[in-house]
Amino acid sequence: MLIAKHQNIIDNAVKANHERTFYSQYPEHPKAYGEAAPTQGETAYKSLLNQPFSRLKQKVVENWYGEEVSPYTLEPLGISYPIISTEELVKAGKRAGGRWAQLSVADRAGILTETLEKIQHHFFEIAHATMHTTGQSFMMSFQASGPHANDRALEAIAMGYQQLQHFPGEQTWEKPMGKISVKLQKTFRPVPKGLGLVIGCSTFPVWNSLPGIYADLITGNPVIVKPHAKAVLPIAIVVAAIQQVLEENGQDPYTCQLAADSTGHPITKALCEHPDVHLIDYTGGSAFGNYVESLVSQGKTVFTEKAGVNSVIIDSVQDIDAVMQNLAFSVSLYSGQMCTAPQNFFIPETGVKTPNGTLSFDEVAKKFTDAITALVNNPKMGAGTLGAVQNETTLQRAREAAKLGGKVLLEGAPVNSEEFAGARTWSPVVMEVSAADSAIFQQELFGPVVLLVKTRNTDDSIRLARQMASSHGAITCGAYATDEAVIDKIADAMNSVFTPVSFNFTGFIWVNQHAAFSDFHVTGGNPAGNASFTTPEFIDKRFVWVGNRTYVS
Repeated sequence: MLIAKHQNIIDNAVKANHERTFYSQYPEHPKAYGEAAPTQGETAYKSLLNQPFSRLKQKVVENWYGEEVSPYTLEPLGISYPIISTEELVKAGKRAGGRWAQLSVADRAGILTETLEKIQHHFFEIAHATMHTTGQSFMMSFQASGPHANDRALEAIAMGYQQLQHFPGEQTWEKPMGKISVKLQKTFRPVPKGLGLVIGCSTFPVWNSLPGIYADLITGNPVIVKPHAKAVLPIAIVVAAIQQVLEENGQDPYTCQLAADSTGHPITKALCEHPDVHLIDYTGGSAFGNYVESLVSQGKTVFTEKAGVNSVIIDSVQDIDAVMQNLAFSVSLYSGQMCTAPQNFFIPETGVKTPNGTLSFDEVAKKFTDAITALVNNPKMGAGTLGAVQNETTLQRAREAAKLGGKVLLEGAPVNSEEFAGARTWSPVVMEVSAADSAIFQQELFGPVVLLVKTRNTDDSIRLARQMASSHGAITCGAYATDEAVIDKIADAMNSVFTPVSFNFTGFIWVNQHAAFSDFHVTGGNPAGNASFTTPEFIDKRFVWVGNRTYVS
């Protein structure tokens, strides 16, 4: 049995979930996977181009279609995917689910961990697929869609393994009643809610999807994976690997299905509203996310990660240059296309305190824009850090940022990529606005757009950042302060609207990053989303405890 093979991995992951210290089952450095792996992965990726994706075990296919275009080459990948009707997907999923639900949690955990061991052999292939669908740099593509995503999946397996065994499977219950007693044999069963649907996004098609996929699967629910039509390949490779392991271990590969569609004929709403779909995981914009959340009234259980407006509060610093370099990297990383990227920087008009005196707002702004310019123009850092812009809408938003109002402190521009001359790139636009310009900064400006908001003082900065998180949602908040009283005030204010704070980050750690087994990604407490990777609730809401009683004479 696979549980015996992988028991140590699962036990270590359960322990890591409890302790919240650093833990990673899958190393993030490419060299950990062998010298031949990079070349093999690139070759495997190229072999998929310009033909149907044939690895999936799904056989009842109506058509083949694909529309992915590389943000680096601006050329179509030429890959088509099986188009399958909603009814067929649901029927196959329900059929497979009945069998999957009968497995013990230990057997499911063993099989699912085996799928992760299989997926790691595809990390480099997935990296190229992610790079040429999302625009992430190769290193980010490798880490985010490979080891980091696998770790998040294992985190969900471990949490499920723990929660599904929270109560005993059976127990003899005896109630004394004087000279006699009543004895019952009781059983306690975690019953899966039913067919799940995981709706992916175009920027992180693997990292954002795997927690929901594996949370569904470990709790005994079959799952349909609905990727964004412009970023199918990375998650298609993953689903194919899962199906292969399922089949190799006597399970129905339809337990996990890919539901590809097109932007012209989407099937997401049809799947969401199907009466046999009971669980929905969604990552993406707020408008569709709000629709998904509204389906709770139809009896659906939903888990969302929507848009948020992330803030940075700057009060005082120990080393202004180290801070600005850190923040420049944070806003440049993947051209601001991360749900954790900071957008609004609240800086007092009275300036920022440093050990060498107070720097004015203008001086802080100049150091910030200089740090961005130095990074963008660095031939070893610029293009690799920025990556490429995933779609034209995001690029247009950055190009037209000046039309929002405010004062442009740093204009964006294309960034030369030595490897891909035609890459869709754009460096961060930095604008200054006042605290009164709420119409400008009270919206998500997804992509490489940064606003420096001049406030009256730090209390005003805290008030505005808190208001933003409460009204519009926030996934992260960065803060810089050297006074413990100020740190406490910021933490209390932001935590009260369920927003975590990263204090005084410099060096090689950035507010954008959330670590599996330690950081809860999204809290579920503000409009940025209603769920969190990976709390017990993320698992528990996917099944129901049912107790049966038998009278013992």
